[in-house]
Amino acid sequence: MTATHFTPAAGGTRTVAAGTPRRLRGILCLEDFEPQARRALPKPIFGYVSGGCETDASLRGNRSAFDRYGFVTRVLQGVAHRTQATTLFGRTWSAPFGIAPMGMCALSAYRGDIALARAAGAANIPMLCSGTGLIALEDVRAANPEAWFQAYVPGEPARIEALVDRVARAGYGTLVVTADTAVSGNRENHVRVGFSSPLRPSAALAWQGLTHPRWLVGTALRTLLHHGMPHFENSQAVRGAPILARNVVRDFGARDHLGWEHLRLIRAQWKGRLVVKGLLSADDARQARDCGADGIIVSNHGGRQLDGALSPLQVLPGIVAAVPELPVMMDSGVRRGNDVLKAVALGASFVFVGRPFLYAAAVAGEAGVRHAIGLLQEEIHRNMALLGITRLEQVREGRVVRL
Repeated sequence: MTATHFTPAAGGTRTVAAGTPRRLRGILCLEDFEPQARRALPKPIFGYVSGGCETDASLRGNRSAFDRYGFVTRVLQGVAHRTQATTLFGRTWSAPFGIAPMGMCALSAYRGDIALARAAGAANIPMLCSGTGLIALEDVRAANPEAWFQAYVPGEPARIEALVDRVARAGYGTLVVTADTAVSGNRENHVRVGFSSPLRPSAALAWQGLTHPRWLVGTALRTLLHHGMPHFENSQAVRGAPILARNVVRDFGARDHLGWEHLRLIRAQWKGRLVVKGLLSADDARQARDCGADGIIVSNHGGRQLDGALSPLQVLPGIVAAVPELPVMMDSGVRRGNDVLKAVALGASFVFVGRPFLYAAAVAGEAGVRHAIGLLQEEIHRNMALLGITRLEQVREGRVVRL
């Protein structure tokens, strides 16, 4: 895949690239995608993407954590030749952020996982294919050979081995094991907005489709016409349940049985890079390292699991200190270039962004995701100049302080 590298706008002013769809021209930051996605998507689907769990305390906390830090700027530093290129696992990416794994993307946008994968490949940033995707992991990798795969591994060794073998056969180089889903969080918001997994046919669900004709024709009917009924493709080694079913129950594979011995089992089988995602504890980070992990993603699952869990930004410095030999990445709550810079200042090797990129896909498909990536890159590029740095690691040199 040929990557197109970021070219900043002249003078640091936001410009609209030639060929940008009209509906994207008024979108100036990642937050601008959310209200448009809310209008475009049926209420149950938007609620699934946007919601956290219980009171949404962790969801809000992920954002407010960034407000506890401020910048110290330096001037007259000669910043014309700044770069945000970042090396991770021996590969240089064009930015310090990537696309986090998100389940059921193809519900929000036509071939949503493919749109995300292609946009990430074009921008030369990593994209994580989700274990709860509705498009086969093999097809996602065909769209972007540099994609990573994120697994929700089942609790039985034989099923773990079968899934890991499938990921290896598909040619993925990086396997990300999500560890914070022993059970699903208490997502009351799903019930309130009429979302279930699988979706249950009902008059209310049909009405939501009819009252969102662009989604109905452009995503739902287009998918059925060209690809048939979507299924959960990546949770196991074999195809899972259909996304629309009256009496089918998804098989989550006894994840509450999982222990560190299962991670050691995966490490013994998996020959590529192994990353553990969903950690908030320095002790767990050391355990992951001792089990052979090559990297860690600090995450509270976007506020979707335990309500009241600390934000990743709050625990990031302690985890970086606990495992200095490993790349420590983070996700959850990142919306601005300044958020990325603060995370890097606190020790993050890389940052992943979720919901805004899926909103962008819902609004304008691959073009929307490319636009979103460009917006975030421009913010980082501009704010590096205002900070007085030419390389990202310089932000750790006293440029960010706790308020």
